[in-house]
Amino acid sequence: MSEEQRRYISYLLRLWQVQSQEGLVWRASLEQASTGERQGFACLADLCAFLEQVTASANEDRPDSPECGSRNPSYTQASHRRC
Repeated sequence: MSEEQRRYISYLLRLWQVQSQEGLVWRASLEQASTGERQGFACLADLCAFLEQVTASANEDRPDSPECGSRNPSYTQASHRRC
């Protein structure tokens, strides 16, 4: 792939709510468009962590990639609680 071509990863995202002891919580699943492989997440924090991991590994050879939160100054790692 040439540098001029954009890299991308395509997923189908599904979100739904379930009742837990703590109240309503969001669940999520991602289905990779190219392979149909599915992955489930118990909470949105796990979904975000997965996406951060996938995109970080894709950016390892691109040191000029912006840090997380650089486009959204109100974002902080602390804003993501673990499930």
